[in-house]
Amino acid sequence: MINLWAEAQRQREAQERARAQRERDEERRARAAERARARDQRERQAAYRRQREADARRRTEELEARVEALGSLLVDGCRAAPFDPAGLERPERVEPFDAGALAHPVPMPDQRHYQPQGGWGFGSGRREREEARERYERDWRAAQAAEAERVRRLDAYHRQYERWAAQQLAEIRRHNEGVADLVAEVRAGDPDAVVEYFTAALYHTAYSSYSSPVWPDGLPREVSAAYDPAARQLVLDWELPRYDIVPEVKSVRYMYNADEDRETARSATQRRALYRDVLAQCVLLALRDLFAADGSGALESVALNGFVDDHDPATGHRARIVLATVTVTRTAFAALRLEQVSAVDCLVDGVRGRLSTRPDQRAAVTPGRTPDDVGSGLLTQGGGDEPDLHAMDPIDFESLVADLFRAMGMRAVTTRRSNDGGVDVEAVDPAPIRGGRIVVQVKRYRGTVPPTAVRDLYGTVQDSGANKGVLVTTSRFGPGSHTFAHGKPLELVSGAELVDLLHRHGLRGRLGDGAAAGSASPSPDVPDHNVLGMSWTGEVALDVCALVCDGDRVLSDDHFVFFNNPRTPDGTVRALPATAPDRAAVRVAFDALPPEADRLVLAAAVDPEVDPGADLAGFTDARIRLLDATGAEVGQLEVSDGRPGETALVLGSFRRRANGDWDFVIGGKGYPGGLEALVREYGIDVA
Repeated sequence: MINLWAEAQRQREAQERARAQRERDEERRARAAERARARDQRERQAAYRRQREADARRRTEELEARVEALGSLLVDGCRAAPFDPAGLERPERVEPFDAGALAHPVPMPDQRHYQPQGGWGFGSGRREREEARERYERDWRAAQAAEAERVRRLDAYHRQYERWAAQQLAEIRRHNEGVADLVAEVRAGDPDAVVEYFTAALYHTAYSSYSSPVWPDGLPREVSAAYDPAARQLVLDWELPRYDIVPEVKSVRYMYNADEDRETARSATQRRALYRDVLAQCVLLALRDLFAADGSGALESVALNGFVDDHDPATGHRARIVLATVTVTRTAFAALRLEQVSAVDCLVDGVRGRLSTRPDQRAAVTPGRTPDDVGSGLLTQGGGDEPDLHAMDPIDFESLVADLFRAMGMRAVTTRRSNDGGVDVEAVDPAPIRGGRIVVQVKRYRGTVPPTAVRDLYGTVQDSGANKGVLVTTSRFGPGSHTFAHGKPLELVSGAELVDLLHRHGLRGRLGDGAAAGSASPSPDVPDHNVLGMSWTGEVALDVCALVCDGDRVLSDDHFVFFNNPRTPDGTVRALPATAPDRAAVRVAFDALPPEADRLVLAAAVDPEVDPGADLAGFTDARIRLLDATGAEVGQLEVSDGRPGETALVLGSFRRRANGDWDFVIGGKGYPGGLEALVREYGIDVA
């Protein structure tokens, strides 16, 4: 009994141990399953996070790629092949003839398949042989009839194909002949043909497979155009992209804790700058496509107004809002290297166009010539050649100037020939703030316009109460004229500037044989030199000198006029004895200066022999009197005072403008090393 009890006890203990082991195993399995579930949860969360982060990176990369594409629009466009009218032609080929099932003849019955039981031999019955022969003959006749029907249908189908192919070829040939006729009409200057051709060129580069499209997807393509054959000018309104072309979002980042994508907005300044750049690129690229497509020389110039179709912020109505406008000649545009330019600088400064400063707010610019202006009677100078402005009838010349003001968007009329009060043209600029009434005087001179003409115009402006006076000439203006006009409501338009304005606005005109305005010798009654009289307060002894320069380099040592070299080799600049109230004087024949010279620099330095220890602290109240050849004062120019420790000073420089006129720019840079340090900077070796 004891043994039985002990054995039962051992079994109970073993069962208890087994139960405890099972519980422990189940707990381990539960903990392992929990760890596995947690691990799976972490892996799913990590995968989800990686996916969301990847999506955010992808969106950011797409935004960056879109911005990069917008920034490289012009460069990419310049790589595309120019439009060729051959791209409009269609090849003379049609789909070849395909007979389909009719190409296969109907199979004829095989007599071997119609043998009676036992063959055609002696053992077969007569009736069986006749039935087999009848079946064969019946099927053979049916096959012959089917084949005849197939041949008939094939012949009819082939004749139908030949008629269709002939129509297709005729249509292709008519199309190609139309393209050839269009090109011929473009060469002949037919306005409708020119508009059709260049409109096709703009659309072709954007859409067709002729070349890869260079315009981004989503850009509008509306265009209206007109051609002026007399001026050989294409005038068009070209639709530009709206502000939403530039992404509002700069980047996207996934925020794990909030489980959401957080967008970083592009700054308004950056977005506006990029939008202006896109507008400028679109305008320049359109001009590039037009001039590149002109293989027949139909375009002397292009006037393009870029607009957006949007709500006018002033009225709330849908309208065409002009954000960019430019008129450029073929020659000027061909001189550009579009792959290297800054689009905005090129449009505004390079080709002198206008671009809205706040296009994001739809701030419009005044358009230049529009398609509606073509044929409005502005171009009335006569034949196909450029008229010589010097040889034009005075009344015609005044009418041409009035036409120019009207082409610039103003209302302008010529005045009566008597009692006009010195006014040849009256114009009204409708632009707010800067606009108003303008009086215009027209001078057909060959020599430099005297300052007295500018003084007379100023008196006319004051007497008439006009907002501005404009003096237009076929010649040029001297420094005296610009000095007097500085700071006054006057604008001086030289001959070179006049010709440029005429061409930019679809009008025509030239100066004689094409020489620069004012290149002819001055008339006897026109001053041919000026005297620069310099004065200052203080007792310091100074040497006044002049340097004839190309940029910041003197032309040669002989073109440095000072006490040891009183004149240049050609005598255009020379020192003169000063007369009161001047303490120094220089005579300058501006029109006769060497063509490579673009500035005349005036400087003053302490005389080290007279005042060895002096500086320019006492050089104050300095000024330059501008005198004409008769000694009459035509203006005064302020210059900077001296400073302690400096012994030489640049007083200022007269700089030649692109039209040949000379403007004065005040100086002020001082040198403690005296005249030697000053002239060394202008390329003179004083060693």
